[in-house]
Amino acid sequence: MSRSLWFVAGAGAGVWAVQRARRAAEALTAGGLRDRLQALDHGARLVAAEVAAGRAEKEAELRERLGLVPPTTPALEAGPPPTDAKELP
Repeated sequence: MSRSLWFVAGAGAGVWAVQRARRAAEALTAGGLRDRLQALDHGARLVAAEVAAGRAEKEAELRERLGLVPPTTPALEAGPPPTDAKELP
């Protein structure tokens, strides 16, 4: 019984080692490196978007708590631009 147990354990370890070696070899190819870099870029963009959303949410919360008006664009307050040169003051 002991020999068969060690045989199965060795076979399992061999299969695991071969799988790890294949994954490592694939990761070091041009396609594998490109995939890893794209995943890293995607992750960085997701983190940046989450940070920006959190920052905007916190800023709105602080402005509300302090009673400040939200920032506005001056062009929106003034109305649409004049269409004719005669309308200018």
